[in-house]
Amino acid sequence: MKAEGRHNAYDSHQYLLRDARRYPEVWRLLAGLFVVLVVVLTFNAILFAIVTNLGASEWAATFLTGSSPLSLLIVLSSFVFATLGVALGARLFQHRSLASLLGKPSVAIWQFWRVLCALLLLSVIILVLPPYDLGAPLIANLPVSKWLLLLPFSAIAVLIQTSAEEILFRGYMQQGLAARFRSPLIWMGLPSFLFAAGHYSPGTVGDNAGLVAIWALAFGLLTADLTARAGTLGPATALHFCNNLMALLVISLPDNLDGLALFHLPYESSDANAIRPWLLVDFALMIVGWLTARLVLRR
Repeated sequence: MKAEGRHNAYDSHQYLLRDARRYPEVWRLLAGLFVVLVVVLTFNAILFAIVTNLGASEWAATFLTGSSPLSLLIVLSSFVFATLGVALGARLFQHRSLASLLGKPSVAIWQFWRVLCALLLLSVIILVLPPYDLGAPLIANLPVSKWLLLLPFSAIAVLIQTSAEEILFRGYMQQGLAARFRSPLIWMGLPSFLFAAGHYSPGTVGDNAGLVAIWALAFGLLTADLTARAGTLGPATALHFCNNLMALLVISLPDNLDGLALFHLPYESSDANAIRPWLLVDFALMIVGWLTARLVLRR
């Protein structure tokens, strides 16, 4: 009964696998991922060389941490290189288009907006309800007028970043593995593990590095589940986009990717004891967001 239920729940995933199953060999997926890596490293190296040549060393350091509005806009927008790499790898080795990774465009867009609207409404409700902080007041970062002026560009940059990660992990990797392996433990688990590994950063978050990686693993599994249920990347992208809007544009940590935030937390990333309660809240909000998305998809 459980296996049958799982199969029925993920029937829509079969739509995404039609093109992937024409060329399901694992070597093709690995070769495509190598192309993604080469494209990302090459273009990021060129971008960093341009930044360092145009500005002083202080600007280069600001660029790496995303601590100014312009630097963070550039960093987030640079994720388009990953999307370009996926498009090239998929075309070369699976003979499929980037659009085929997204699902049926009209359905993907409709699901994205429905889930996003529900999640934004949920986020507003959470923000206006107490408690308003976890022991210390938030610190203002950008003036409201400047934040609002930047908001359209900031939102586009966050959408570029989040959609790139969804296209790579829940699109290219998940579909490539699902075309070859039937077990969700593989096609959901492996991309989520790699997604978590990319978020493991003890140099930035200190003793919380393992907890952050576990959060990313859970997030990867939940967005993989949404993708398989929906048959498009729309809902997973909406969840990821809303999460990063809150984390990068509304309330962020003050020492990493913080240049576009309206407020800063009163703690630095390395302050493990102070940050840990916020991570636990993030876990709870992630589950609530996932359940909200699933509820929207049922309608």
